[in-house]
Amino acid sequence: ERALEMMCQRLQGRIAFGKPQSNHDKVVASIAESRCMIDQARLLTLNAAHRMDVVGNKVAKADIAMIKVVAPNMSCKVVDWAIQAYGAAGVSQDTWLAEAYAHQRTVRIVDGPDEVHRNAIAKIELGKYAPAKT
Repeated sequence: ERALEMMCQRLQGRIAFGKPQSNHDKVVASIAESRCMIDQARLLTLNAAHRMDVVGNKVAKADIAMIKVVAPNMSCKVVDWAIQAYGAAGVSQDTWLAEAYAHQRTVRIVDGPDEVHRNAIAKIELGKYAPAKT
């Protein structure tokens, strides 16, 4: 959320090719996609928490695995777009963004790499369609 706010503020105040950068199609798409991704991750997190409360962690393991993939990936992408909006300043110590990106990238591997969580999700999903044992 903070990275999106910084991106919007930066792009509103910068002029490129005679108009604010916030008026360029590619930038507008990044802002819109950021908002969608943030809200999707929030809703998925709320759903996982609800399922954990209602059916328990073992039954909600797919929901938990999904949020472990979605939230860090979303955060990395939104912070990366904010870095792009800042240009070289985005990767300097002038902003919080470079530190945020390094932290979010680390989060993607701390609880197991994305591939481990994706494999767990796929196994659960495939299990729904397993042939009946006779």
